Amino acid sequence: MAMVESTDCYFPQGWDAKAFRKGKMGFVPPKVVCVTSGTSYLGLWITVQLLQRGYIVRVTVDNTEELHKLREMEEFAAFSNRVMGVVGNIAVDDASALSQVFDGCYGVFHTSSFIDPYGVSGFTEHMVNLEVRGAEKVVEACSVTSSVRRLVFTSSLAACIWNTQETDSSFVVDEKCWSDTYLCREKKLWFALSKTMAEKAAWRAAEERGELNMVTICPALLTGPAFSSSHSNSSIAYLKGGREMYEKGVMATVDVRRAAEAHVSVYEEMGGGGASGRYICFDTPVNTPSDALNLEEKLKTKLGFSELFEEDDHNEKGRFGVGADRIANAKLSRIIASSVHVNSCIH
Repeated sequence: MAMVESTDCYFPQGWDAKAFRKGKMGFVPPKVVCVTSGTSYLGLWITVQLLQRGYIVRVTVDNTEELHKLREMEEFAAFSNRVMGVVGNIAVDDASALSQVFDGCYGVFHTSSFIDPYGVSGFTEHMVNLEVRGAEKVVEACSVTSSVRRLVFTSSLAACIWNTQETDSSFVVDEKCWSDTYLCREKKLWFALSKTMAEKAAWRAAEERGELNMVTICPALLTGPAFSSSHSNSSIAYLKGGREMYEKGVMATVDVRRAAEAHVSVYEEMGGGGASGRYICFDTPVNTPSDALNLEEKLKTKLGFSELFEEDDHNEKGRFGVGADRIANAKLSRIIASSVHVNSCIH
């Protein structure tokens, strides 16, 4: 594993910078964290949110080229004394190598996701095994790293919504729901299958090891600044089966900044038996024709909504939407409502 870190990282008074870089500090405060794929669409905003709240952040990137890009990113310019880069490839490195990347950090935000550049929509069945193995390695690495106490694992709403119970008009999808892996395979929903199996693998690994405090965040389709260009492959992969999601009333989006806020707020509530388990994260249900067509326009991708509304022109659902919301995120809303947003300084 190649490991390269910035030389101008800021450390609070009295800290041994060399010891921190080598992960040899006896005590690590909760405000020293690592974000995997910290320059991805979600990872970037989580990192910015953490820096704004006074955290020292170690950002993993896949290679030295990405590391150079990280140092030049305008988003981190004002925080150069509290952000550092490290090369750590989840797909390639083993748990021992990842442990070296995480060493010296109190918390880990695992946001990494794999995209196959040669697959249709950037996602193929092959990616499922990569996601699962990556999840297992991250949990193992966190568990054997003495400094790590908390893991926030990014899953997806797609890991919750694809199940046969949705045919029941009174059924509401919440954090207790899991997508049916057989259904996902039947419909070739590789993104949903990948997220479902990876999250379940992470929970199994965490349960086997026992001591790791882990939560998972299941965000809806990420939107926000430049999302159509920054997040296009993942968006298309997520929206495979989008027409059916709309018809069932389980399609939703979340602004990437709100998703990042949710990750950090949940992390801060993990101590003392606070936040635990899974959290569904969305802010805008897509349940009217105008919502659906607007999303299609923003993505600059045909999702079949135009045809749906033309076909159902005389159908109430087609003209007026799918009715009541079929997904709920009350559990996360309580966490965010109680979270105290203080942009503190490191002393």
